[in-house]
Formats: sequence, C-alpha cells, structure tokens
Amino acid sequence: MELETMIDLLVCPRCHGGLQLQGQPPQQLLCHACRLAYPVREGIALLLVEEAQPLPAEAR
Repeated sequence: MELETMIDLLVCPRCHGGLQLQGQPPQQLLCHACRLAYPVREGIALLLVEEAQPLPAEAR
C-alpha cells in the first residue's frame, strides 16, 4: 500500500499528532508539534523517536 494513501492513519509516536508527508525520495514524515522528521526508507516509514531528526528552524 502506498504511503500517500495511509498518511491519514499515521500519527507521531511521540505526541500522537498528525504527520505530513514531505518530498520525493528521500521522503520524510513531519510532525510539526514535536518538530521532528521521521525518515521513509524504501517506502517504509520509520516511526521510531530514535530515528527522527529535529526539524530546522525554517521548516514550518
């Protein structure tokens, strides 16, 4: 199943807020509440807080 079709079902594992899919490969899922970006590798979202990267200040 495509990640784009599942985006409404996915939530941030840290705050349980909604996620936004960003970019073409490499893609990432953004949580604006936590200011974290979760990587997507080979079409699989890695929704682990340990894998997330902080969003830069200008990414809002």
